[in-house]
Amino acid sequence: MTCIAMSSACIAIGAQPMAPPVAASPVAGSPPSFAAVFATRSAAVVDITTLSFASNSATDDGELEVEPGSEFADRLPRPLPASLPAGGFRDTATGVVMDRNGLILTSAHVITGIDEVQVYLSDGRRFVGRVLGVDKATDTGLLRIDATDLPVAVFGDSSALAVGDWVAAIGSPFGFHNTVTAGVVSATGRYLPGANDLPFVQTDVAINPGSSGSPLFNARGEVVAINSMILSDSGGYMGLSFAVPINLALEVAVQLRDHGSVRRARMGADFQEVTSGLAGSFGLEEAAGAVVIRVEATGPAATAGLLRGDIVRAVDGMRMPHYTDLRRNLAQRPPGSRVRLELWRGGRSMTVGVTLAEEPTAGNGIAGKDAAALTPPAWNDGLGLRLVELSPAQRIRLGEVNGLLVREAAGAARSEGVRTGDVIVAINETAVDRVDAYVHILSRLPAGRTAALLVRRDKGLAYIPVRLPERAARSDLR
Repeated sequence: MTCIAMSSACIAIGAQPMAPPVAASPVAGSPPSFAAVFATRSAAVVDITTLSFASNSATDDGELEVEPGSEFADRLPRPLPASLPAGGFRDTATGVVMDRNGLILTSAHVITGIDEVQVYLSDGRRFVGRVLGVDKATDTGLLRIDATDLPVAVFGDSSALAVGDWVAAIGSPFGFHNTVTAGVVSATGRYLPGANDLPFVQTDVAINPGSSGSPLFNARGEVVAINSMILSDSGGYMGLSFAVPINLALEVAVQLRDHGSVRRARMGADFQEVTSGLAGSFGLEEAAGAVVIRVEATGPAATAGLLRGDIVRAVDGMRMPHYTDLRRNLAQRPPGSRVRLELWRGGRSMTVGVTLAEEPTAGNGIAGKDAAALTPPAWNDGLGLRLVELSPAQRIRLGEVNGLLVREAAGAARSEGVRTGDVIVAINETAVDRVDAYVHILSRLPAGRTAALLVRRDKGLAYIPVRLPERAARSDLR
């Protein structure tokens, strides 16, 4: 990743000029104070609430490509189990404003496979978010809200991070708004098994459920990474936090904004690090490069003549000391690029040319949800309920249920026990699965009468009596 590429991404998305650096603590050698960072940067941090109206049985919608191979890997899901709405799942997370006209950067696993997302600004305003795309390979997600003149974060250069640098996160762990935690960079370019060779920034900043997608700031108040995951055997913070470098996240976000998915180059071969033991086996004097362990039958590598056991030592004349150097080099190239590989095969050096193909984009985008289903039209019924018709996918996930989904419950209906995530199946003895039918039935009932709403919650059914308001308060039914 180069600073030039990162800078161009900032130019493409940013609308706020770079603010002057935030001064660190004047005491020599002491940790910096992040008070000024919070005061000047927290307005660009947003809280995110997602709702998933699904049964308790797991689906494949939320599966991510980034799945570290440790039983202690924690993607920080379901941060508020005590607040689960009946009939659905509720998650909280964090995001950061990257464009004054409503672009919100967050983690992909936060907004993958959800039905509704709401974004809360620091000034208290709330907006329904629309998912522009998710990239599961880098755990990067992009939202848009219908807002303008938003305070925009200042983005730094993650390639300039060094081990020992002070950093701070602003997020909403366990739903506690605008919480600041600080620490140091523990490692850069940290690769985890099963995480697609994603070069995480490792820190000891306390990150907990609800902090997913939160920005990681350096001492100058620049966002240098997006907090993604922790390693824990308890589900809570244990000293190891991992964040996606902002240079990479911004490059991905630009593609999500422009195309809804990410174009990646593919060679069609799998590689392994060359250890000292392997180097001796292949007749190499030093342990450097990446050894080919598999070649796809019809991929670009096979077409170019790569063989299992070949060792890639350089790409276009640039040495590849490690396997991760090769993967990072190839990841920066667009599909269709032609690269020259310097190989070690059978005790001698040789060169081959490979034209990179495009990686299939399945699994990026909105990941299992209809774009229209994320922000369906809703209707307020006058009883305190905001209702929406179930999409075909929602009917299937809820067990072939027909009815109207409760997006919000307030007023008389909530007082009687109706909750977000419930499904209104019928009014008295009349089934309803369309808003217009619901409106028609309520409009014919006398003012002040009690209507029996047949409510489905999880797998149970029950009638809940709700008293209709007086006619003057029901003008929206006409």
